[in-house]
Amino acid sequence: MLTAISFLFFTALVAFLTWRVTRNSDLATDEGYFLAGRSLTGVFIAGSLLLTNLSTEQLVGLNGDSFNDGLSVMCWEVVAGASLVILALVFLPRYLKSGIATIPQFLEARYGRSLRAVTAAIFIIAYMLILLPFVLFLGANGLNGMLGLHTQFGVSELQMIWILLIFIATLGGAYAIFGGLKAIAVSDTFNGAGLLVGGLMITYFSLKLVAGSDAGLGGAFEKIAESDPDAFQSLGTSNESTHWPTLFTGVLLLNFFYWTTNQQIIQRTFGAKNLAEGQKGVLLAAFFKILAPLILVLPGIAAAYLVIAAGDAEMIEGVGRTGDGAWNTSRAYGALVARVLPDWLLGFFSAVVVGSILSTFNSVLNSAATLYSLDVYKMYLNPTASSEQVRKSGQICSMVVAILAVIAAPFAFYGRDWVFSFFQGLNGVYFIPLAAVILVGLFNRWADGRSALFTLLLGLGLMILGTFQSGGEGGWLESIFGSGFHYMGAVFALLVVLQLGLSAFGLRRQEAYEQVDVGAVDLTPWPYAKPVGIGLIVFVLAIYAWFADLSAFT
Repeated sequence: MLTAISFLFFTALVAFLTWRVTRNSDLATDEGYFLAGRSLTGVFIAGSLLLTNLSTEQLVGLNGDSFNDGLSVMCWEVVAGASLVILALVFLPRYLKSGIATIPQFLEARYGRSLRAVTAAIFIIAYMLILLPFVLFLGANGLNGMLGLHTQFGVSELQMIWILLIFIATLGGAYAIFGGLKAIAVSDTFNGAGLLVGGLMITYFSLKLVAGSDAGLGGAFEKIAESDPDAFQSLGTSNESTHWPTLFTGVLLLNFFYWTTNQQIIQRTFGAKNLAEGQKGVLLAAFFKILAPLILVLPGIAAAYLVIAAGDAEMIEGVGRTGDGAWNTSRAYGALVARVLPDWLLGFFSAVVVGSILSTFNSVLNSAATLYSLDVYKMYLNPTASSEQVRKSGQICSMVVAILAVIAAPFAFYGRDWVFSFFQGLNGVYFIPLAAVILVGLFNRWADGRSALFTLLLGLGLMILGTFQSGGEGGWLESIFGSGFHYMGAVFALLVVLQLGLSAFGLRRQEAYEQVDVGAVDLTPWPYAKPVGIGLIVFVLAIYAWFADLSAFT
């Protein structure tokens, strides 16, 4: 009963506070609905960036991977901090100068109309078939694991996951469809505060359980390191999903694209009140991303110790095994939460988890609606559409995408192990070619739309080949490149060189591209942006150096 009461209370509180803050928002115009009227301050930008990203794919997926690989999987969080610094200092000033609402709009201004349509279609399809199904599935799977809902309701695990998928999609869709970007950003910030508090509690209680009632938290680290000397190694070994050389290829590129050019993420920065507020929000988010392993990696390491070294019966039962006898790591975080939290806190944290799922889900829906409404509907289907018609087209798109994502979720991810790494591999299919085209467009003023379109389509073909026709373990991709992440790096380098080459030998603009300031917001930078950004980069390098055991590589 306490679990249900605390769950409902926190969920209702966030909804009420969001309504209070956004009740007078302008949703009648395109800019008001899709960009929060360009009124977001640093705190709301940071909160929305973090909660759009920090969902069950990290809570469940990354803790599941750290169960197997230990601290080395922190690269997905710590390197993200460095990528956000690049967004704040390099990309954001250019985006806000263009006054854009979508990345395809930026590509149209840079390359021409054809790139806008193609990239909008790529984003919408990828969100519908990759990102949203992943978020929904891990959310439903994690929530079921924490609360044991399939047991309480007397249904199978898969049936319960279907029920939760529909519940999450319905509630999240309501925020995205009726509230617009400002409602999403505000609810993200409130849920983010809850996730930070709840996540740190999980880490504390987990380490306390490992250490024992009479020992301090330091005892937990000693026990874990003694049972698994590689658990706190920042550089992954060759038998881990993120072998250390991948930090400079696929891991770096995926983080770079995700945080600097991914519509789902950076749309809230387009809604910044001015450049200074945008930079404050992005750099604040970078700081929290660097510290995110405290709640996204350490619990998974603790769970592995409790299952493998300590033989905790409740944890072993909660994690279970897959069909081939391996530990079912996707259940590790849910089992840990159920093991360490008292009932009254379990309800609160379940509400936080639901909030984080909704945050990512409704943010992606809002981005898909923005892309469809502004880059497809208004550009091609109804160029004379009114603001109301544009908004309604986005709402219809949100509903269609949500339904298809619910249907796709179990088929794409149910029963898979190493689910977070699998998800990142799928992301690479479109991340890598888009990152190459956008990067060349930003830093080469002569590349034209024909070279960009050819490069983009070739890159998609190469990434689809490497992802789905790699020959499996021991196949051609592994024998040549050693890792799918190295393959991503090779494809990225090839695409950049190819587009630059095409531009140099004929496929080039008649005149160099010059970006125009449309006057959308004040572009005065935050005076402390550069020193804070440099400090955060140094912080990232220091963390890696501190936890790097180089003797393991000699």
